[in-house]
Amino acid sequence: MNKIELYQELYQQVEALTRDEPDTIANMANISALLFEHLSAVNWVGFYRLINNELVLGPFQGKVACIRIPVGSGVCGTAVSENQTQRIADVHAFEGHIACDATSNAEIVIPIRVNDKVIAILDIDSTALARFDEEDQHGLEAIINLFQNIIIKHGVVN
Repeated sequence: MNKIELYQELYQQVEALTRDEPDTIANMANISALLFEHLSAVNWVGFYRLINNELVLGPFQGKVACIRIPVGSGVCGTAVSENQTQRIADVHAFEGHIACDATSNAEIVIPIRVNDKVIAILDIDSTALARFDEEDQHGLEAIINLFQNIIIKHGVVN
């Protein structure tokens, strides 16, 4: 299966998992588990929620993680402050990188928005350098767009 097909399948699975579930945290838990299980060469998949201008650890799969990340710090905080996806081929070359797991080498972070306001981020790490490409970014952004619409549909932001 190529990446496009993989992400189409993951999109359909996320849609089925979240369609009738209004609880944002439960949906984050299932999405992180699904992505962790099906994406190759990833060592951490999870969410951080934006609470009082700080990213706070949410549901995830992988090793223990940093609990709080200030907006503007590291790859995750930069995704929030710039309000755009960060796809980093080598996190060690990213100025201000926060090393929650020293074995991580590449990272992709996608903001989750409701009413044009970032409420959370999806963070995925890999031990492989340059693990994430444009196909990964587009596939993951489509999944996050679906998730944003589910959150808006239910009118619930936890």
